[in-house]
Amino acid sequence: MATTTYESQELVLMDGTKIAVRPLKISLLRPFMSKFEKVAEVADNNEKSMTLLIECVEIAMKQYKPELADVQKLEEVLDLPTVYKIIEAASGVKLQDANALLNTVLANN
Repeated sequence: MATTTYESQELVLMDGTKIAVRPLKISLLRPFMSKFEKVAEVADNNEKSMTLLIECVEIAMKQYKPELADVQKLEEVLDLPTVYKIIEAASGVKLQDANALLNTVLANN
């Protein structure tokens, strides 16, 4: 009997597309985490931070919805709160306080 060790979550993108998100398989998690680690290096630059976050989501989309695994397509269907939800689900790690991070980004724009 199989046991599920992860929870899948359904998200709705801005265009109404539904995707099921869950932790990434290891082959995608490695490049995802390499990219995500770089966010701390550019935390003081909103544009660079956002670029890296979208690139992380692009990697995750290779598992979730391959036809959306393109930065330009993603920028048309994502908002920042959804980006954070995808990153949390993909990494399998809860962000400490995504709302505080969101507020910081919005305050600096």
